[in-house]
Amino acid sequence: MEKFKSFTAKAMPLSMKDIDTDMIIPAQFLTSVSRAGYGQNLFRRLRDNDPQFPINQEKYKGAGIIIADSNFGCGSSREHAVWAILDAGFRAIVAKSFADIFYNNSGKSGLILATLPDKTVDKLLATATNEELILTVDLEAKEVRRDGEIFPFDYDPFRRHCILNGLDDIDYILSIKDDIYNFRKEQTKAPLMSTLVKNNN
Repeated sequence: MEKFKSFTAKAMPLSMKDIDTDMIIPAQFLTSVSRAGYGQNLFRRLRDNDPQFPINQEKYKGAGIIIADSNFGCGSSREHAVWAILDAGFRAIVAKSFADIFYNNSGKSGLILATLPDKTVDKLLATATNEELILTVDLEAKEVRRDGEIFPFDYDPFRRHCILNGLDDIDYILSIKDDIYNFRKEQTKAPLMSTLVKNNN
């Protein structure tokens, strides 16, 4: 996993509630055996049916942050939705709320999700719709920033540690392998010590 501390980019607004994983990456495109290549079909059904869908608009080309409404990522548990967003060049999503499974899948792949108050998100959505909006998503400080404004957000401490240090689940286990070894070593001693105490009595 690539390390993530802070990221500044143009924001693309998606003023829709309940964007599900099939909207993010339709089922017919789940054919790749690797994580690469899904970005070309991100929001494929929505962008094909609506020429004015944000990802089709020239003014949002190069955007690296998505601003969404509530319950983003609901629906199926497919990890491909996260992979498609990352492969398309987006590193963070700011929204009112996220579906639990999507939130967990995002943390494991390094896609940063920042949950902000409804009024704050509505303001950011309106701004990004009407003018170019540049945001900074700072995981280290747990802040979203724009033009001197600071919007704090909470983030799971374990996932934050892993993403800041570029650790996926396996990398994290390997990073504490000495602690695991020492713990298991102590555990194997426990039955032997109990037997010795019993025999001495």
